[in-house]
Formats: sequence, structure tokens, C-alpha cells
Amino acid sequence: MLMDKNCDENNMDNEIMKSKGKVWLVGAGPSDVNLLTVRARELIDRADLIVYDSLVGDAVLSLIPYNTETIDVGKRAGNHKVVQEEINRILCESALEGKNVLRLKGGDPFLFGRGGEELELLAENKIEFEIVPGVTSAVAVPAYNGIPVTHRDYVSSVHIITGHRRAGKDADIPFSELVKTNSTLVFLMGLSSLPFIIKGLIDAGMKTDMPAAVLQQGTTSSQKRVVATVGTIEDKVIEAGIHTPAIIVVGEVCGLSEKFSWYEKKALFGKKMIVTRPKDRASSLTVKLRELGAEVVEIPSIETKPLEINDTIQSVYRNLKEYQFILFTSPFGVKTFLQQLRELRIDIRSMGNVKIGAIGSATKKVLESAGLLVDYMPKIYSGSEFGKNIAAICNDGDQILIPRAEEGSREIVDELLKRKNISVTDLPIYKTVSNNYNKKIINFDFISDENCYVLFTSASSVKGFADIVKPNNLKDVKAFCIGVQTKAAADNYNMKTYVSKEASIDSLVSCVVQTVGNKLENVN
Repeated sequence: MLMDKNCDENNMDNEIMKSKGKVWLVGAGPSDVNLLTVRARELIDRADLIVYDSLVGDAVLSLIPYNTETIDVGKRAGNHKVVQEEINRILCESALEGKNVLRLKGGDPFLFGRGGEELELLAENKIEFEIVPGVTSAVAVPAYNGIPVTHRDYVSSVHIITGHRRAGKDADIPFSELVKTNSTLVFLMGLSSLPFIIKGLIDAGMKTDMPAAVLQQGTTSSQKRVVATVGTIEDKVIEAGIHTPAIIVVGEVCGLSEKFSWYEKKALFGKKMIVTRPKDRASSLTVKLRELGAEVVEIPSIETKPLEINDTIQSVYRNLKEYQFILFTSPFGVKTFLQQLRELRIDIRSMGNVKIGAIGSATKKVLESAGLLVDYMPKIYSGSEFGKNIAAICNDGDQILIPRAEEGSREIVDELLKRKNISVTDLPIYKTVSNNYNKKIINFDFISDENCYVLFTSASSVKGFADIVKPNNLKDVKAFCIGVQTKAAADNYNMKTYVSKEASIDSLVSCVVQTVGNKLENVN
């Protein structure tokens, strides 16, 4: 039920006043998560409730913690899941309940975002609020398309206009005044009004050969632009199949787009990459892909958790000097091993002259950062290769310790046990579980899109992803995999699979670029 001016005057007694929460009105930028402000990212982690719009990008939404309460108010032109008055009420009542509320809006909340309207009710009810500006699409989207909205040689001012029309009415736009300014004109939410806008500009005296552009879904993998003139832009937009959300730019600076274009020249421009690694291990892969121009959405399908230290773990750790080899199969295994030693107050020096093996470069890096030099690392990063290598160099009577995941692959152990007269201790110290990802936040329909790809770094991440997207048809998934076991897991779900040459992040990224990259720039 909608309320009048006051949220609920009966609730404004002293006790509720003491327990009131706070509202943050935050701009999420145009969609690219790299354009999200530091303050906005910090507040996403802290909020009790996040109320968000449809124009907030998937990569931004994927940052929302699983346990955070969310409400999708889904505002788009002509299609409001929740009417504005109801949104105002939600913010007010939630704050009165003592919640810290993050109102997350696409772009900037005060640029045609109706942010002022949402603050009116909060101010009336003396609810504390804070405003966090966001990067506006009016500047960012043209920039991602090589269009500077001002340029000293062309234009010295820019006007930003809403092209949104109320039902049954044309937008109230002062065309004559705008044409006289000789400035860059940026129309937001105006695609459906394009014929009206073009007619208004021409009737007001604008030359039909004035450059104009329509920019679709800027800063995302679906970015697309049409550059023409005021006289031809309508037909060009229809030919190109441009759809909302899109912005219209009119002015001489539009003619610079080809010369200044940069985003689409990246090797993975136009590609959407889903990274399924655990959140604490996704950053390096995500950074590399984003640097190459991909839109990256982090959807951690698994999480790793240390096991409680039991009698077996404690007994093994107190007798490390008995082992000739300790083999590590993952960075998390190294971190867990070292953390458990600290918890047990066991000095790392008790390992004596044990030789250390690591299955890959990432694991080696974590070991060496802790001051533990790696003696053996297979050239091919696979469990079977690792096992074969160690089996070939160990001596009769050697004892080998493998501290790793509870349900780790048997490849290493099976290869080692082919060697007679050695002892292998396969020690579970952590477990991998499917992540309870908040499915209601992200619409997984995009996984079947032509330019969407999912990246897997383990067989368990494949299973975890399948658990998350059960309603979807997994055979439409195009999967890049590290290692043959990961590929086999994806093949079991009938995904279309590609496998990297080596079990490393760099090799995986190289596989992606070589397979689906635009080959527009040299990539190291």
C-alpha cells in the first residue's frame, strides 16, 4: 500500500527514532564495474539491504554478498517493476526498521535518476542519508566510443537532455534554444523518441549534415554504435538493429569516433566472460580478461574451506621431518597448510630437509612468498604428470605427503603408487563446496548468448556452476577449461569445451584470446 507524505507518522516515536538506519543513494556508473567508485564498492559490502535498478551492470550486481537482502525495482523506460512512490516507501520503512539501505542506481543518481524524489521522503522523516555520485553514461558511453563530449577545436559546452516521454506525451525539449548553443547534445533515454528528436532539431534550424551517433549499451560486451548525420541517423539505426538502452549524441565531435575509438580495438571486446573461481582467487584472471576488453562477471561457483584440525592432521604435522617430499596441488592448500601449522604452534623448521613440489606456477608463487623454495614442478601442470615425475626421482622407502582437498583427484596418488616401496599420505586439509550464489540477483539467460563464455579452473567449479544454473540448458554453455579433468567434467554436461595447453591462468587466457579473440591488437 502506498503512503502519503509521511512514511508512517505512528512509527515516529522516540524508540524508533533511536533505532533508525541510514540510506545511501549511490550511482553504480554506466555498467562497467571498473567505473564503480571505491566508495560504492565499499558500501555494497556493508549494506543490510540493496535496492537496485535494471541498468546496474551484471558485474556490479555480482559483487553483492550472498547474505545481503536485495530488492529489484527494475526501472526502465515504460516498464517499471515497482512504481517510484513504492520505491520511496521501501527506502523509508527499511531505514525506520534500523537497516542500512543502499539505493543502487545506474549512472549518477541525480542525473535524470529521480534521486531527489527519493530523498524527499527521507528528509521529511528525518532519516540520515548520504549521496555517492556515480560516473554518468552521458560522458562515459561517448568516451568508450571515442567521442569526447567537448573538444576545444569543435565545441566548448555540452547539454544533457532527457529524451524520456511520459505516457502519451512528447518530451518537453527546447529545441530552438539547444540548436542556438552550438554545443554537443546528449539525449539520455531517448531511443524511442529518436524521430521526434531529429524532427525537432531540423525544424529548429539544425543542418541535416550535422554528425550524430546512437550508442547502444556502452561500456558492456553489447556495446554498439551507429555514426551518421542528423538527416540519416534514423535509417542507420533501423538498419543496425540498435535497441535500448542507448543514448543519442549530436554534434561535430561525433565525427571523431573512428579516429579516437579504442575500446573495440581490444582483443576481447564484445565478449562476456563468466569467471567461476572462488572469490578470493578470481582477481588475477578477472584483471587479465578486463585488460583485454572483456566484460567480466564473477560468479564464484565454489568456495574452499579449511577442515577442522583433527587427530590425523595433528599427528602428521607433528611428524613432518619423517617425510622426504611434501607435494602441494593448489594455492589454497598451501595457505591452509601454513595456517594450520600456526594454529598448532608448529615451527616450519620442523620440516627439516623435506623436498617441496608444486603442481603449477600459482602454487609455487604462494610457497615462495612464504619463504619455501620449490624443488619440483612439472612442465605439464597435471596431476598424472606430477605423480609420474615424483615417482621417477624418489627412493625406496621415501614417504610422501600430499596435503590437499578432501575429494581431490586420484591421479597423483595412483601414479605414485605404481612405484613400489614408497609410502603416500593423502591428507585432506580443506574441502570444496558449491557456493550458495544468490540466483535471484543475476539473470543467467545470458549464458546462451553467442558471445558469452564460462571459464572453469577445476572440475569442482564445473559442478558448482551446474548447481547454480540448473534451470538453464547447460549444453548452450561455451566453456574454457584448465586441464583435461576440468574439460571432462564440462563435457559431462554437454558443454562446448576448449582446453588450455597448460594448467595456468596465463595459458587459459591465451587460449581464450586465440580461440575467440578479435585479433585487433598484439597480446602478450
